[in-house]
Amino acid sequence: MFKVVRNGPNRIDMDFGGKLNSDEMKVALDELFNSAKDLEHGRMLCRVMDYDLPTLGAIGVELSRLPEAFRFIRKIDRAAVLANKNWVKKASEIEGALIPGLEIKAFDLDEEAKAEKWLAS
Repeated sequence: MFKVVRNGPNRIDMDFGGKLNSDEMKVALDELFNSAKDLEHGRMLCRVMDYDLPTLGAIGVELSRLPEAFRFIRKIDRAAVLANKNWVKKASEIEGALIPGLEIKAFDLDEEAKAEKWLAS
């Protein structure tokens, strides 16, 4: 499951969960990159529910589109990740620490109001 919604001039909301295969990954990345075409200093809210690691084919699709992914990431300044698995939250915050200019903070799924407040600050 993957859904991307543009939520205002500088905001993207993304919901995903389950296990993505290569076809689903291609569609997901197309949606994500298209949603950010005119985005500047973006904010993103990610809801990650019951996420499993993608298939090897999906990882291959993602790796083949790294240049687009880096262009997308440069458009996002701050991302809040809502997740029900601790490893997803920890991995998200590590990713934020490794990518210059991107601040990522993880929250429990029931802390959406807290995440919204952090994104707006």
